[in-house]
Amino acid sequence: MSIKDRLDKNNIPKHVAIIMDGNGRWAKEKGEMRLFGHATGVEAVREALTAASEIKVDYLTLYAFSTENWNRPKEEVDGLMDLLVTTIANEIESLNNNDVRLLTIGNTHELPPKCKKELMNAMERTKENKGTTLVLALNYSSKYEIKTAIKTIAEKYKNGEIELTDVTDQLVDEHLFTAGIPDPELMIRTSGEIRISNFLLWQIAYSELHFTPIFWPDFKKEDFYKAVYEYQTRERRFGKVSEQLNGTL
Repeated sequence: MSIKDRLDKNNIPKHVAIIMDGNGRWAKEKGEMRLFGHATGVEAVREALTAASEIKVDYLTLYAFSTENWNRPKEEVDGLMDLLVTTIANEIESLNNNDVRLLTIGNTHELPPKCKKELMNAMERTKENKGTTLVLALNYSSKYEIKTAIKTIAEKYKNGEIELTDVTDQLVDEHLFTAGIPDPELMIRTSGEIRISNFLLWQIAYSELHFTPIFWPDFKKEDFYKAVYEYQTRERRFGKVSEQLNGTL
């Protein structure tokens, strides 16, 4: 029996975020170049997206390329950009067949022109889809995102457009890259690393965290279901105590 069959269909997270880690180490273990791991990791993206669609997760956000990744060897970065272009172009038909909408967050204006063109084309061609929304975090930095939001809000205050009392959690939400997207209830990281790596720092304030030793290229649908199942076993208190949640206090 698949773990999927044991899931509570009434307690599926609306938004799952994933740090896809371990491509390079997976490839190294097999005596291959790091880029081979990234290319193989595309199949894991399909697995995760299929799993999310099957259990009706509304949003799936994948940490595809951070601002810090530009510091990697040029050969690897160039290969990643080429892989991104090819993958997006090749997946549009599949996204439409599965009713998946594509969005992106991050400083995408700094991506190579060909990447930006393919992204815009894919988002335009999938914008009417009503199933799972796939959000690619590209050239993304949470610190930069928060800093940009602070600057924008400060400028609005300086210009008299808002008062200090207007600065609420909701106002900050509205100035982040993820405006209009619910915060993730579940964040998954593969490869055994136990850190957040500058990913959705504001948005995961109350997210459940799931760390798995599996390298990303080996991540399958069952691994996704396992993470959701573990999420469902946890008590999400949001600062309260158990007795308040079950009505015994």
